[in-house]
Amino acid sequence: MTPIRLLIVEDDRKIAEIQRRFVERLENVELCGIAHTLADARDLAEVMAPELILLDVYFPDGNGLDLLRELRASDSSSDVILITAAKEVETLRSALRGGVFDYILKPLVFERLQEAVNRYREHLDRLSGLHQLAQKEVDALLPRGTGEDDPAKRERLPKGIDALTLDKIREVTARGGQWSAEEMGGEIGASRTTARRYLEYLVGNSELQAEVTYGSVGRPERRYFLKS
Repeated sequence: MTPIRLLIVEDDRKIAEIQRRFVERLENVELCGIAHTLADARDLAEVMAPELILLDVYFPDGNGLDLLRELRASDSSSDVILITAAKEVETLRSALRGGVFDYILKPLVFERLQEAVNRYREHLDRLSGLHQLAQKEVDALLPRGTGEDDPAKRERLPKGIDALTLDKIREVTARGGQWSAEEMGGEIGASRTTARRYLEYLVGNSELQAEVTYGSVGRPERRYFLKS
């Protein structure tokens, strides 16, 4: 799976170092640069063309929201997760108008960043799997998809579990056989970590069973199959 190329834009060097360490712990994410000023961020965003930017708001040489607006005005393909201490409602409104993918308040914790990046990866997976739009696919991609026909609402899915991805896994397991998380990820076009999260959800939901098997070299592997 192609890694997500990520750029950190943070003027505080200690905080940037913490973010760097967090990013290195994420699966299938490649750090392509760290910018401590907006001027450096503009150059790196243009040259490196990251898929995802972790962006602060307050910089000595300007406001991160200005960079966000510049990216959108230039039709940049980079998506943005705002990581900021700004708690003003107007800052949030400006960020939403600018099309941020997520808005995380400092201090940043690893689990919150991991959740945001996992949701972003699933968002990319859904986009890459679309060939022709139907309304339910659009509703699943956009936050306005909250009607009564929304599968996530009917099932009350937990955070980090998307209805479309879940349906894909159900379709695969319905064929029968046993699946590892890595095999399932390859089948649906997602990471092993993402597939394992959904498979474990289905185990907890009593739809699948899991058992540990040992390969030729004795490495334990958890495999999933329909509950009998």
